[in-house]
Amino acid sequence: METLVDYTIPGSRKIASGKVREIFEADNDHLLIVTTDRISAFDVVLPDPIPTKGHVLNQISLFWFRKASHLIDNHVVTSDVNKYPEPFRGDISLKGRSMLVRKAKPLPVECIVRGYISGSGWKEYKGTGSVSGIELPKGLKESERLPEPIFTPSTKAEQGLHDENISFDQAENLVGEDLMKQVRDISLAIYTMASEDALQKGIIIADTKFEFGVRDGELIFIDEALTPDSSRFWPKDVYEPGGPQPSFDKQFVRDYLESLDWNKTAPGPRLPEEVIKKTSSKYLAAYEILTGRSISG
Repeated sequence: METLVDYTIPGSRKIASGKVREIFEADNDHLLIVTTDRISAFDVVLPDPIPTKGHVLNQISLFWFRKASHLIDNHVVTSDVNKYPEPFRGDISLKGRSMLVRKAKPLPVECIVRGYISGSGWKEYKGTGSVSGIELPKGLKESERLPEPIFTPSTKAEQGLHDENISFDQAENLVGEDLMKQVRDISLAIYTMASEDALQKGIIIADTKFEFGVRDGELIFIDEALTPDSSRFWPKDVYEPGGPQPSFDKQFVRDYLESLDWNKTAPGPRLPEEVIKKTSSKYLAAYEILTGRSISG
């Protein structure tokens, strides 16, 4: 399968281009989401893509959208390129790395569930003993499993800026009390289902970020679902709380970049071939362990 850094096609209307995904207007009611092989770190898109990454992210999302469909409806219509509208129909470069989705109005908050204390949550806990206003037990170690998963919303930052953790009350002010309670409950339900499924297969989902939207007055699950880009995936067999964990995500790239004299602003540095290959293999391993299948393109 070919590596894809950018996607354009005559006759199409691109409405957004994120760090990884390209979003096109498919028709009045649908969008086409194309997941490229771009990789970002510290909010900077790096010059070197990661082969197969787009396929992994897209197909893991489809896997979890199906798994969670008994809990909440999602925006996916099809990932069969032969069923896409023109000009995308039958485009082989989209196979395995795209999906046609229903339009929805995205909520203005990121919906984060943490089952373990790590990342920005760990930093906040060290300073305040809490995360997003939720008091946690004293004496937790970095990467330790929490007594129960917690819901910690954050803002959606403009491109180039960082999301900020906010309290549930602040999220209610942005979204509305009843809808935010529904979002919290469904986020915890999806995380619980997925984390238990993954743990049986040898992967710890330490935390994850969900996005939801409203369509025809109903809450639906949108964007991506429990991928190595939106979650921390740790191998269960070497898990040991007390510090950072090995991971199946792009932490390997971050660790390499931290070893450089780089100020974490664009342009990003080139990645050595060894780092590219190892990162690609980590994404593939996550997909194969979770789904029990080989990647298709």
